[in-house]
Amino acid sequence: MNYFRALKEQLEMPRDKRPLGSGWLSGVLALLAALTGLLGVLVRWFPEQLTYPEIAFLHEGGLTLALLRFVLLAGYALALISLILSRRRTLGWTALAISVVASLMATHQPEGGVAIPFYFGLDYFIVNVLVVGFLFIPLERFFPARSEQTVLRAEWQEDMFYYLVSSMLVQVFNFVTLAPSTYVNVNMPLDDIRTHIENLPFWVQVALIMLATDFVQYWVHRAFHTFPVLWNFHAIHHSTKKMDWLAGARMHFMEIMILRSLSALPMLTLGFRPEAVQAYLLVVYFYSSFIHSNIGWNLKIFERLLVTPRFHHWHHGSDRDAIDINYASHFPIYDWLFGTHHLPDKEWPEKYGVVGDTVPRGYWRQFLYPLGRRWRPESPGAKPTPPAE
Repeated sequence: MNYFRALKEQLEMPRDKRPLGSGWLSGVLALLAALTGLLGVLVRWFPEQLTYPEIAFLHEGGLTLALLRFVLLAGYALALISLILSRRRTLGWTALAISVVASLMATHQPEGGVAIPFYFGLDYFIVNVLVVGFLFIPLERFFPARSEQTVLRAEWQEDMFYYLVSSMLVQVFNFVTLAPSTYVNVNMPLDDIRTHIENLPFWVQVALIMLATDFVQYWVHRAFHTFPVLWNFHAIHHSTKKMDWLAGARMHFMEIMILRSLSALPMLTLGFRPEAVQAYLLVVYFYSSFIHSNIGWNLKIFERLLVTPRFHHWHHGSDRDAIDINYASHFPIYDWLFGTHHLPDKEWPEKYGVVGDTVPRGYWRQFLYPLGRRWRPESPGAKPTPPAE
């Protein structure tokens, strides 16, 4: 009884005791999403008893299944946010418990229905660390850009935790990534373009995927540097002060969802064959670790054609000349075309991080940082103010 009394008190808490940021709103929304998800699962379990015949056509397509997945995932996310923000966690724990029960029920669909599998990619994280770590740690050891930097550099635990979170939530990120492309595939007549692209040779398709996704990624990335509300999230990625193969993992949950869902649009809507898409994903997976790595190879012959560690390190630099430059992830030609290319001959940036060092340490503090309405001190795209003469 004490538990239900505490839950009732938290739900009925006066407005002046639940200001924005107290976790009350996210907790209530989490509880609403969790209960909606639970009822949605019951509808799928007992369609004859719990559905209204006149609107049964709504359940025939995949829309209600996609909506149920979204509601269950939203219940998890909002419950976690409430638990982080609130001092009284009864609401958050209740919503989380109902979400777990609903998810477990959704994995067992009676009468031959379609179950909804939920999983966490711990094995994905282990394989990532083993494969990528065993490849890049020796390369950084024998060919370092900064020889004084150690493998277990400062803040490596934070970035490893980011790596773990992104791996464990791989299903969530995949679902969000597919959502915009699913809408485009259903609502836009691109059949002629898809047929033409599908008939292209395999390696041509891979090259076109890289060019198209990097073009979209360039502008999305530039938007994260241009608009303060987006910069609040992207600043987390720039807060690392030491660059290595792990540094690329430091990205806010919200940025990952926006960046992946928009950048993947051309790859998933233009008719590329599945084997070409898989090849691209393999390439970009290792390439992201490569351009963030502490590898000091002299790749001058390729620097005009491909993004290299030195090129991307300048993007992460906090030097005066390193602000808002080098947005491309694969091809520097986009920075050449749109006026954001910067790559001094043989030089590397002196230091990394956010100008003013405004981002806090620690995963959870960084997770909440954009939610604190913190605005960029300079206007978007501005250079640091030069010292007075």
